Amino acid sequence: MSDFQGMEDLLQDFLVEAGDLLSSVDNKLVDLEKTPHEKGLLNEIFRGFHTIKGGAGFLNAHELVTLCHLTENLFDRLRNGELEVTREIMDAIMDATGSVREMFNSLEHGVQPDPAPPQLLAALKLAIAGTLTAAVAAPAAAAAAPAVPAAVAPSAGGPDWGGLMQAVSTSVAAFAPAAPAAAPAAAPAAAGFQPDVTGKSPEDIIKLAVGRRTVDKPGNPNAAPSRRDSEKGRDNSIRVDTVRLDQVLNLSGEIGLTKNRLTSLRSDILNGRSDTDTLHALDQAVGQLDLLVSDLQSAVMKTRMQPVGRLFQKYPRIARDLARSLGKEVELVLVGEETEIDKTMIEDLADPIIHLIRNAVDHGVESPEKRRASGKPEKSQVRLEARQEGDHIVLLVADDGQGMDAERLRAKAVEKGLITDEEANTMDERQSFNLVLLPGFSTKDVASDVSGRGVGMDVVKTNILKLNGTIDIKSEMGKGTTFVISLPLTLAILPVLVVCLGEQPFAVPLSMVREILPVNASAIQEIGGRATMVVRGEVLPMLPLSYLLGWSQEHPPEYGVLMQTAESSFILAIDSFAGREDAVIKSLEDFRPKGVAGVTTLSNGQIVLILDIKELLDSISGQRGVPRSVFMPQAALSA
Repeated sequence: MSDFQGMEDLLQDFLVEAGDLLSSVDNKLVDLEKTPHEKGLLNEIFRGFHTIKGGAGFLNAHELVTLCHLTENLFDRLRNGELEVTREIMDAIMDATGSVREMFNSLEHGVQPDPAPPQLLAALKLAIAGTLTAAVAAPAAAAAAPAVPAAVAPSAGGPDWGGLMQAVSTSVAAFAPAAPAAAPAAAPAAAGFQPDVTGKSPEDIIKLAVGRRTVDKPGNPNAAPSRRDSEKGRDNSIRVDTVRLDQVLNLSGEIGLTKNRLTSLRSDILNGRSDTDTLHALDQAVGQLDLLVSDLQSAVMKTRMQPVGRLFQKYPRIARDLARSLGKEVELVLVGEETEIDKTMIEDLADPIIHLIRNAVDHGVESPEKRRASGKPEKSQVRLEARQEGDHIVLLVADDGQGMDAERLRAKAVEKGLITDEEANTMDERQSFNLVLLPGFSTKDVASDVSGRGVGMDVVKTNILKLNGTIDIKSEMGKGTTFVISLPLTLAILPVLVVCLGEQPFAVPLSMVREILPVNASAIQEIGGRATMVVRGEVLPMLPLSYLLGWSQEHPPEYGVLMQTAESSFILAIDSFAGREDAVIKSLEDFRPKGVAGVTTLSNGQIVLILDIKELLDSISGQRGVPRSVFMPQAALSA
């Protein structure tokens, strides 16, 4: 039984508030190292530990109270000028915050935390007495310092199946904009069930889903885990400004009044009134309802938006600890902390940004000796920046280090068997930089505790693609490297282009679409065994959507959609298109066929699949393109 039976709500409130407070304390400690005599910082950190101690005392977490009390006493002497901030004292304080975080983890699992390491408690007492030396601080740091976050391996591959029918067959009402679905989450794969849907129509996919769902009943030990289970441990709470809630309530009231007006007009029309005034009033009411629903949708989306600073605040401490362990001097500069981002993205961006910062500190910036030799300041800068550009959020992780050598990257990829010599010779600089995102790629010959296994950057790419984002890499030798991540403003609503194969519509993310082109059979050329088309002097490969889906091409495509991904540009050949839609995404939870990101309902009520273009491209990643004959029927070729 939990040690906090009956206090779950209080415990969760404490953990959320104290966790944010501790992250803020960590950042202030990093600043304190730069300005050790700043009285304002000393007072703020003192108050932080005092507040945490008070909450811990209310929960009877005695060991946490003891640790916070000692740290609070140390800061009391520091702020009163009785002690000076030294390197040894800072290390002891940093270790104390790491131990406090470990105690929070115990509380989160409903058990009282264990005592802090004896070496840490002894170091704090000596620091308070003013007798802490490097010889005492070192073993205390080894016993108490939190480990630098390790690389997180990507989840097991393969399509995730579990509930497509639940998503598709519930009812059209389930897809209504009034209740936007949460962002598509990466669900665990259903072991042993990954049927091949290549060449199958959407109706066939739905039939497969029906058969699977009859097996996945409650209590079935082989049933795929639900999304609720997969999200245990995530912070699903959200803080919303009351002004935004008031706006939602006001719009809801206006929609209620408009609904009453429409009900009255409906009654008049059913009773035979169809004069010009009645129809005009109906048109006005429908227009007003459309405007109000759009405003309400926007207001609800804003309630999900949170300042990205809540995500950023944990990284200065991570960068500081890693730099110390590597013998480097690094300052993490945060820019754009007030930029707002979808709450669901904040959770999923944590690991990618950690990996990018680790990569910048470990691989990007040089040692102080090398920086001096090249005329640079000994202390390097890593910049973490967020800004909004149109309907996208842009995140940058930039360093002022040594930059990347495109030729060396290609040679390393060939050495590891990730690409062939022929592929390496045809790569430009941008494609060479993207090699670092391949699974298994690393420029280090020997793996260390920090890096070298070729996992971290693959995690970055995988998680960003899950969020329908893109990642671009810019680097200059001797100047540094910048990773640019572009993400949609929110995951609940996705602008899409509706394309068609025959009569079957599909939705593709509009963020990947550059333009739509008419396709003439004579303009399609075969170069190097693959179909291409020249657009304003640029030779682009052509990929039929039918080929990506495993369907047969009945007749030559009439249109091509010029698509842009982080890696390349290509032309997606289609039969026709039905226009742009703002799709309310219905995620497929733990049941997701390969190449399908979700489902949505069009304005005409038709339910369509949203295609995951990146995943479809990955399925043919071993091929450089397709021959012209793949999507050009023989009759058309001979014409």
